[in-house]
Amino acid sequence: MDSNDGQSSPPPANKTAGGTPGEQKAQWRKSLVDKRQRLGDRLWRNDQLQRVMRVWLVNRPDTVIGAYWPIKGEFDPLPALFRWQEAGLEEDAQGQQRHRRIGLPVVNKIDKTLTFYTWYPGCPMEEDAYGIPKPKDTEIVQPTLIFVPCVGYGPGGYRLGYGGGFYDRTLATLQPKPFTVGLGYDFAFLPMLRPEPHDVPLDAVLCDKGVAWPVA
Repeated sequence: MDSNDGQSSPPPANKTAGGTPGEQKAQWRKSLVDKRQRLGDRLWRNDQLQRVMRVWLVNRPDTVIGAYWPIKGEFDPLPALFRWQEAGLEEDAQGQQRHRRIGLPVVNKIDKTLTFYTWYPGCPMEEDAYGIPKPKDTEIVQPTLIFVPCVGYGPGGYRLGYGGGFYDRTLATLQPKPFTVGLGYDFAFLPMLRPEPHDVPLDAVLCDKGVAWPVA
């Protein structure tokens, strides 16, 4: 499945790890992030997932999409979204009037939720409290679709993140609830991942091999 990267898939992703659910997730996180940061075929995988994203977005009606600034070897969704934005400008020129905007998340220090601020190539950026770049002094937007980074993902659209709970808290407060799409590499599928009471399932998951959830 991922022979091009010269690394075997991490055993914890395909076997039940020992210990509590929290300990299992910690093992999965470390294994998958380590693998992701050592990818030898990253450019090829990124190109494949960019293509999957662009095709998936073709019939979506959204005009405001939330995404993320990639860290720790995460897939970068911004090039595909910039092309989506450019396609919207072409439609505007034809009288469709569908100005498209992209938002990146900023952590609220008080309630640990995310607020999305307008991003565009070349916009002013600054680091947040976690050292992650964020838009500086741009407009707040409310996405109807949010692309969420996945360390791993499992059956039912459940996501393994970094354990901070930012997305779960944010999605619990947003009304109307945006459509959520996880992004990750195919080797990050965790068949033994089980949700905890606070976990919110994603509406879809895309990987470099295509649509991973919902299963056709």
